[in-house]
Amino acid sequence: MRETWKEKRAFRKRKSFCRAGAFCAFALGISVLVSGCGKKTVDSGKGIKLSVWAEESTHELLEKKIKEFQKEHKGEADIDVTISSESEETCKNSVLENQEGAADLFIFADDQFGDLYRGNALLEITDEPEKIIASVGGEDSPAAKTSMRNGKLYAIPQSSGNGYYMYYDKSYFSENDVKDMDKMLQIAGEHKKKVSMDLSSGWYLFSFFKGAGLTLESNEDGTKNICDWNTTEGKYTGKDVTEAILDIVKQDGFLSCNDDGFIKGMKAHSIIAGVNGPWNASKVKEILGDNYGAVKLPEYTLKGDKVQMCSFSGYKLMGINAHTKQKKWAMMLAKALTSKEVQLERFRLTGESPADVEAAASEEVISSPAMVALNEQAPYSYVQNITDTYWDPSALFGTILASGNADGRDLQELLEEVVQHITE
Repeated sequence: MRETWKEKRAFRKRKSFCRAGAFCAFALGISVLVSGCGKKTVDSGKGIKLSVWAEESTHELLEKKIKEFQKEHKGEADIDVTISSESEETCKNSVLENQEGAADLFIFADDQFGDLYRGNALLEITDEPEKIIASVGGEDSPAAKTSMRNGKLYAIPQSSGNGYYMYYDKSYFSENDVKDMDKMLQIAGEHKKKVSMDLSSGWYLFSFFKGAGLTLESNEDGTKNICDWNTTEGKYTGKDVTEAILDIVKQDGFLSCNDDGFIKGMKAHSIIAGVNGPWNASKVKEILGDNYGAVKLPEYTLKGDKVQMCSFSGYKLMGINAHTKQKKWAMMLAKALTSKEVQLERFRLTGESPADVEAAASEEVISSPAMVALNEQAPYSYVQNITDTYWDPSALFGTILASGNADGRDLQELLEEVVQHITE
């Protein structure tokens, strides 16, 4: 661990909010061309070329909406839109590495907003920003705050609830069982099954430390992290939390695995409960059928106390490249691809809750077990206000814990090292 903090790279899960985590896919480099009016741009004096970066799983939906957009504006311009695959979790890196070569429109997780803004990569949205802000709950809403600076809008929130909770098989657990991690692990162990959680991801590891009241957040200007996981004072110390995690790891009913492992385990019925997010809701529902259950995270045992596990929450945003040559059309297309109707269709496709408050309040959204679980978890969830220096150290730290601290590292020394790298 001492020599590998800088050598390895680990990404969050929250997916399509990822992040689920872990876990996220890298850009696939696959392009789909959707051409308007059947004419090539070079043949028209009013040709418009735009490009979009998005997760491959959403391409079909975006293509459909782009064709509708082209049809609506047929009399104004010939519009060609190229869609390419790019992970929402790593989008920032690709944009900042080559801003002029990046797509005109791109989708990213909200914790990347600060770096994109400071890197002058985001175009201010001046096409009806008041309407967009109002649609997500107004300037004081978390969604607006993640996409604005100095009263100006620089991205459009398109989904919320990029958090996580507990999925479970109702044939094994009662509603009371799922309130307590110890009880869940006991039941899973008795049936030679597993409760899963990806400890190798800082996205999930946060839940234990935040539940204990410890701090992880960025400073005011968003350039460094503040973290006290190595504290030796207070009701619960960082070592107390670390020991509690190791107690969970050694249980026969526990398994640390990533997103793919979670879904494979669910399909094989070797995993009967797991901490994951709404991006996998449709898959879990299909697997479990009538036994499909979702609920807020359970309590875990910390120094003999029962402590509620917390979670990250977040948004996915659509940004417009500050270097786009088609500012007007880029803004128009961005609005079309993030409309209330499109957000609802995205919810049906991915399970992600709409950022639009009217869409989020619709019956089909609020009645979804995944959304019910997210709402239950909401009082214990926190917007992921952190910088990139958190992810690699936390992933390696979690990997050590998932192994049961196989090398017998001194826990306080380990925490000091982790915090040093998280806050550098």
